[in-house]
Amino acid sequence: MKIYNTQTRKIEEFVPNEPGKVKMYTCGPTVYHFAHIGNLRSYIEEDVLEKYLRRHYDVKRVMNITDVGHLSSDADTGEDKMLKGAKREKKTVMEIAKFYTDAFFADCKALNIKRPDVVEPATGCIPEFIEMVEKLISEGYAYIAGGNVYFDTSKLSDYYVLSNHDAEDLEVGVRDGVEADDNKKNKTDFVLWFTKSKFDDQELKWDSPWGLGYPGWHIECSAICMKHLGDRLDIHCGGVDNIFPHHTNEIAQSEAYIGHKWCNYWFHIHHLNTTTGKMSKSKGEFLTVSLLREKGYDPLVYRFFCLQSHYRKSLAFSYEALDNAKIAYEKLISRIASLNAEGAADENKVKELVSSFESALDNDLNTSLAITAVYDVLKSDASDADKLAAIADMDTVLSIGLIEAANRVNEKADAPAADGELAAWIEEMIAKRFDAKKEKNYAEADRIRAELSDKGITLIDTKEGTKYEIK
Repeated sequence: MKIYNTQTRKIEEFVPNEPGKVKMYTCGPTVYHFAHIGNLRSYIEEDVLEKYLRRHYDVKRVMNITDVGHLSSDADTGEDKMLKGAKREKKTVMEIAKFYTDAFFADCKALNIKRPDVVEPATGCIPEFIEMVEKLISEGYAYIAGGNVYFDTSKLSDYYVLSNHDAEDLEVGVRDGVEADDNKKNKTDFVLWFTKSKFDDQELKWDSPWGLGYPGWHIECSAICMKHLGDRLDIHCGGVDNIFPHHTNEIAQSEAYIGHKWCNYWFHIHHLNTTTGKMSKSKGEFLTVSLLREKGYDPLVYRFFCLQSHYRKSLAFSYEALDNAKIAYEKLISRIASLNAEGAADENKVKELVSSFESALDNDLNTSLAITAVYDVLKSDASDADKLAAIADMDTVLSIGLIEAANRVNEKADAPAADGELAAWIEEMIAKRFDAKKEKNYAEADRIRAELSDKGITLIDTKEGTKYEIK
C-alpha cells in the first residue's frame, strides 16, 4: 500500500514499525457542539483507511476527546471552546461534553464509522500532561512566563517540518486569530499549561507545579497517544486544518520529550466546502447528520458522496450534488438487489473480482476508483453469487450498506403494505419525536429516528409535517 505522507510531501510505501501491527492515532472532536458534515468527512476517510489496514494488519486505533483546553484561536488566545458551549446552553462543561460526545458517536454510528479501540477524554489524563510538561521544562524545551508554561520552538532545528509555513505566518495580523502574547520568547511558542492568572472564569482547573490551571490543546494529543500507543507511532490522521499549528506542535513537543522520531506517516483529509468556502461552525447554521436526515437523506448517501472524491481533494457540497449522489446510490442498490443470491461463490473468482478494488485503495486510498471497481464487478460476466460475495467483501471497507440496502429493497417488494397496527405505532413515534424536538431534546429525537430507521422506516420532514417510507 502507498499513501501520501504530509511530512515528506511524497506518496510512499506504507511500512509499519512492527511487522503485522499498526499503531494509528486520529484527532477526535472538541465536544462543544454538534459535528458538522465537514468534520465528519475526515472521520469517514479515516474509517476507510482503518478498515482497509485491518485486512492486512493488527490495528490499534486511539482517538482523543477534547473536553478542555481547545481555545477559539490557533494562537492560544480567546475563550475555551468548551466554556463557550457551556455558556451558550447554560450547562456545566461536563454536561456539554457528555451530550456532544454521545451525539458525535451517534452520528458516527449512522455513517457506519467504527468506534476506535481507545477513546480517551483529555480530562482523564491530567497527570500524564503534567508529567510531560515537567520533563520538557527540565530538558530545557519549555519555560514559565506570566503564569503559563510555553514550549520554546527556538530549541528545534526545524519547527516547520510538517508544513510549508515560515515565521511570517505567525506575524500578528497576517493569520486569522493571531494576537500578540508578550509572554512568548518567540512568535511560534505555544502554551503547554495555562494558569488561573489568564483565565479566571475557566470551569475546569487542576493543581499543578505551576499553579491552578489546565492543559493547552496541543499537549493532550501527544500525551494520550503515547499513553496508549507508546513512543513510536505508525500513522497520525486528521483534517488539513490540523497540520498547522496543531500537528506541527504535536511533533515539536513529542520528539523533544522522547528524543527521537515519533510518527512515520501523516495522513490529512481536505476540507468540505460550500459556496461560501470551508464549512465552519462559526458561520451560523451548519449542516449536521440530523439536518440531512430531516431533509430525507440517508446518512450513508452522504458517506457515498464523500467516497466518490479523493481525500486529498477539497470536496464541494451542494444539495444538487447530494441529490445526484442519492440517485446514483439508489440505482446501485437496485442493481445489486436484482442479483440472484442462490448458489455458492467461487473463492478464487471473488478474489479476482476484488483485486482491482484493493489496487485502488493501495494507490493512496483512492476511494473513487474503489467504487468504480464495484460497478465493474456488476458489469462482469461473473456469476451473481460471485458478484454478491465480492461486493459484500468490498463493503466491509466502504461501509455504505450495499448488501443490507439491497436486501431491504427485496424485502419491501415481497412485503404487504403496512397494516393498521404498524401504521399507528409509526405515527405514535413521529408524535413523540415532534414533542422531543419541541422540548429541544434533540438527542431523543435522533434516537427515535434511528430506531425507526433500524426497522426500515425512513422519516421525511416536509412543510406539511413528517411523512414516512417503509423500505
